[in-house]
Amino acid sequence: MMKQTRTKPPRRHAPKKPSNQQKDPVGVYCRVRPLSPSDQECCIEVINETTVQLHQPDGCKVNRNGEYKETQYSFKKVFGTLQTQKDLFDFVAKPLVEDLIRGKNGLLFTYGVTGSGKTYTMTGSPGQGGLLPRCLSMIFNSISRFQAKKYTFKTDDKNGIEIQNEVDALLERQRREAQTQVATRTPMRQRMVEPEFADMINIEDNCNVEEVDEDSVYSVFVSYIEIYNNYMYDLLEEAAIDPIRPKWNTPGKNVEFIPPQSKILREDQHHNMYVAGCTEVEVKTTEEAFDVFWKGQKRRRIANTTLNRESSRSHSVFMIKLAQAPLDADGDNVLQEKEQVTVSQLSLVDLAGSERTNRTKAEGNRLREAGNINQSLMTLRTCIEILRENQMCGTNKMVPYRDSKLTHMFKNYFDGEGKVRMIVCVNPKADDHEESLQVMRFAEMTQEVEIARPVDKPICGLTPGRRYRNQAFKDELSRRLEDRGGPVNGEVDEQAVIEMLIQSFPPIPSCELLDVNDDMTLPQIIEALEKRRRIRQMMAEEFNKSVVSFRGMLHELNGVVNAKDNLAQGRMSEKERAIMSQKSEIERLEKKVKTLEYKIDILEKTTTIYEEEKRTLQNDLESQSQKLHRQLSDKRRLESRINGMVAENAVKWEKECERRVAAKQIEMQNKLWVKDEKLKQLKAIVTESKGDRPERPSRERDREREPKTVPPVHTRHRRSRSAGERWVDHKPSGSLETDTVMQPHVPNAIKVSVASEKALAKCDKYMLTHQQLASDGEMETKLIKGDVFRTRGGGQSVQFTDIETLRQESPPGNGRKRRSSETNRPPLAESTESEWTDVETRCSVAMEMRAGSNLGPGYQHHALPKRRKP
Repeated sequence: MMKQTRTKPPRRHAPKKPSNQQKDPVGVYCRVRPLSPSDQECCIEVINETTVQLHQPDGCKVNRNGEYKETQYSFKKVFGTLQTQKDLFDFVAKPLVEDLIRGKNGLLFTYGVTGSGKTYTMTGSPGQGGLLPRCLSMIFNSISRFQAKKYTFKTDDKNGIEIQNEVDALLERQRREAQTQVATRTPMRQRMVEPEFADMINIEDNCNVEEVDEDSVYSVFVSYIEIYNNYMYDLLEEAAIDPIRPKWNTPGKNVEFIPPQSKILREDQHHNMYVAGCTEVEVKTTEEAFDVFWKGQKRRRIANTTLNRESSRSHSVFMIKLAQAPLDADGDNVLQEKEQVTVSQLSLVDLAGSERTNRTKAEGNRLREAGNINQSLMTLRTCIEILRENQMCGTNKMVPYRDSKLTHMFKNYFDGEGKVRMIVCVNPKADDHEESLQVMRFAEMTQEVEIARPVDKPICGLTPGRRYRNQAFKDELSRRLEDRGGPVNGEVDEQAVIEMLIQSFPPIPSCELLDVNDDMTLPQIIEALEKRRRIRQMMAEEFNKSVVSFRGMLHELNGVVNAKDNLAQGRMSEKERAIMSQKSEIERLEKKVKTLEYKIDILEKTTTIYEEEKRTLQNDLESQSQKLHRQLSDKRRLESRINGMVAENAVKWEKECERRVAAKQIEMQNKLWVKDEKLKQLKAIVTESKGDRPERPSRERDREREPKTVPPVHTRHRRSRSAGERWVDHKPSGSLETDTVMQPHVPNAIKVSVASEKALAKCDKYMLTHQQLASDGEMETKLIKGDVFRTRGGGQSVQFTDIETLRQESPPGNGRKRRSSETNRPPLAESTESEWTDVETRCSVAMEMRAGSNLGPGYQHHALPKRRKP
């Protein structure tokens, strides 16, 4: 046997509204809070009744032209610091209350930064009642005479209203009163108004709605919801009472206080959003309604922050639901038809203020609350932006109502289920300038969103004026009864009427028969009864005549009423035709206005694009000109620097040239002096007499005494001690050729003027020819010899091992002349610094001394590294 599956019935979609339905923009109003005494600087100025101007505080940055930036914002109405709560109520909230009584929904919410006066605007203060108590007062002033008895209307769990008959309503009242007496253990009595809000609801101006439907009865239900951390809580929900510990679950008295359970949003059969399980209290007076509000207000979450001593940490929604139903044809009882019940709702929302954590210094729970508040307000702003974009650009983007409980709860209002009004509260102090600027931008964008007008409720088919006709009939009956001695209080008692009729009849004589032959008693009884019968007939005829005349009056009155109704219908049809023609004309003009606004918007956007391009080009031009100026200045600095370097190098090279010329001159003078000295010595040798010649040295005499068998020695050249080795003969380019008899002779030597690594790599020995002037002015030549070694780095190093000295001296006879000639020779200091006497400049290859060598530190060098092949 197969199990049948239950299919889910398809969801009924909401009926689409006609495309030609008229729309109204969201009404946005601005209220400026007075500046507190502690704040000195004001950044908001009221220009006129519809415009405010924001200017930056003194500490902010100015524009490029040196002026402060000022921005103006327009609203439907601007309420300055001198305007009262009544002015705000008459212009903003009063039309919403009138629509509520006429069966239309409304939404009013306050928006602004923390500490801007939102709660004061909604609730008020002692002596200055806010919008909420004034709305309640106006509602009950208007429907006080037409209110239904309590529990005639009863709410169900699906956002609907049911009608109970008088018996069920009476039983419900008795049951509720008994429960209240048991709970409070005190008899029901008139409650005293709490002094906390007595001055708030004591409103002297008794404003009411004109043209209230008098053939209907009304009942008011209130509920109070709190949206805290994106969860919904019922502020009117009573916590369960523990009989043993009655004060256990009391906030503020027990640390283990359990908060009420959060509620969920649901959608009813008419696709309206409602809070499931929310407490709805039926109220009959302004005091009773505000007492319910004040109880919920005490449970609302508030905290002390840096910017506000009593900062709201949640969004509060106070909903006023008005149920109305027509009377029956007799005008006595409520019509027992659920389809004829009209339910309208006014939602008063006090939004929590947006705040910046860097200013409030919030931590822990306060930081989490601020994050959720800002997130819900950002979702509201996103929904408004998408609605505006869909309406202006013709797109069909999905509005993210479900991202936040706040927007999800009121999505029906933005879809055309009622009017939407917003009051923007701003604080003019300079510290809130940035936040106020963001609030103004959001308000300006909200004004461009259009909401469809709500549809009027259907007209009941019963004859109007039923209540007054029934009341007139009762008054007339009371008057007639009063004329006959009946009750005058208007309440006709059937037993009293019967007693009065019996008393108007003639009395019946005694019915006792004392004798059988009594012929008087029976005729008297018959006569009395006959009189009573005639009186009864006369009363019946009079009553019938009265009934006929009253029916004639009623028919005549109905005829007059019908004639007036026909006349009114004719006039109404004419007015409706005129209204339809005017509506069509208005629609045509609205379409034309929308077309022109669209064109204006396109032109403004084009102008904005062109202005942005112009600003961009101007910025580019300024940046390019600045860059060009920087390049020119850099070029000038570079030119001046190069000119300075050129001048400095010119001076340096001039000095260097002068120095080299002077050194060359000294060198040439030294050479000339040397040649002159040599010539002088040669001349002195030639001119000397032979007898004056000095004796030969002992070495020559020893050589002469040696035997002849010794082979002769070469007189010009001296044989090297290492004839078989390869030598590097390093003779600097500035060396002079000496005419000495003893000359160094090294066979197979590589002669170089500058020592190089390549030459050292081919040889084993190294010899440096060094010339210098001795202390006595003679030329001295030194042959510095050494061994060549290979270093670890791949280079070559030289270790000096021996020095040979060749020196020329003038004969003793010319000493005086030589000394006399010393006065003309150049100073030795400059000659020793010349290039040909500098050992370090002539030898650029590394040299090392052997331990114990007599060479000075001037002969110690480091080897150049050998270049590696790539």
